[in-house]
Amino acid sequence: MTQTLQAAMVRFQPALPLGVALSGGADSTALLQACASQWPGQVVALHVNHGLQESANAFEAHCQQVCKRLTVPLRVQRVNAHPAAGQSPEDAARQARYKALCSLANSVDEMPALAGIALAQHADDQVETILLALSRGSGLAGLSGMPAQWQRDGLEFYRPLLQVSGSALRQWLQAQKMDWIEDPTNTSQIYTRNRIRARLLPALQDALPQFRDTFARTAAHAAQAQALMDEVAQADMVLVANHQGQPQIKELQTMSRARQTNVLRYWLKSVYRVIPSNAQLVELLDQITVCRTRGHQIHIKVGSGYVMRRASVLTWYNPAL
Repeated sequence: MTQTLQAAMVRFQPALPLGVALSGGADSTALLQACASQWPGQVVALHVNHGLQESANAFEAHCQQVCKRLTVPLRVQRVNAHPAAGQSPEDAARQARYKALCSLANSVDEMPALAGIALAQHADDQVETILLALSRGSGLAGLSGMPAQWQRDGLEFYRPLLQVSGSALRQWLQAQKMDWIEDPTNTSQIYTRNRIRARLLPALQDALPQFRDTFARTAAHAAQAQALMDEVAQADMVLVANHQGQPQIKELQTMSRARQTNVLRYWLKSVYRVIPSNAQLVELLDQITVCRTRGHQIHIKVGSGYVMRRASVLTWYNPAL
């Protein structure tokens, strides 16, 4: 069931001290104020200046004012979030943001290195993520939506607001007489996510008023199924991998195509953080099927690098690294 901010904060039990990613928008401002109130002296605001908009410096200045009012320390890092060749702007910004947040969390000022970072994505963001996954033909991982908690680079990341609607956050902020700043790109319908927000969510609200709750249940079911598939993949990796953790071609060929797909996706994601497209994975599976001679070469573009055959095993490499 969709919750209030207060109910979500009761359930939120993070490791402390805690960083809160602060953009200056309504969602992150609400999360920062709630966390600062619940754990005074144990919260630090983290702001990443992407430098992609003329208003980037205004966002940073606004965050400084918010933190001054809340008596919360603010750490700021400016990044180059311009996309590389073949990289989407959204992915470039996301990668730069996570790298900067991890760097800021490990900075030491009046407070030691942080134990975790809270992000302010909420129930509407989760619905948008699932609809985007559906539009792209994603599998269970995509339909699972955004996780509420995960680890990255030794840090705990949290999304405590995934069961709180965006409108509820804004109403709470207004009651607190707290200002926020609107990102001008949020209204630009160049981006698919913004079109979903502007066109589909109002229609869903009209036709299916409980859609946030039902989408959340679907995401939970998909996440549970994905966790089971990961367990199968882990067991299969023990069967197919050599002592260096590389999949052996002959062992892969003894498996069904479905299990090959599952174990290869798991290998690429868990070892290299690479997500193959469906077309790339189909080509790789086809090559594994016909790889029966010592001279058969495999060299397929997957993600930002290549999967290739090296003797009896598969490996992935990125020539730019």
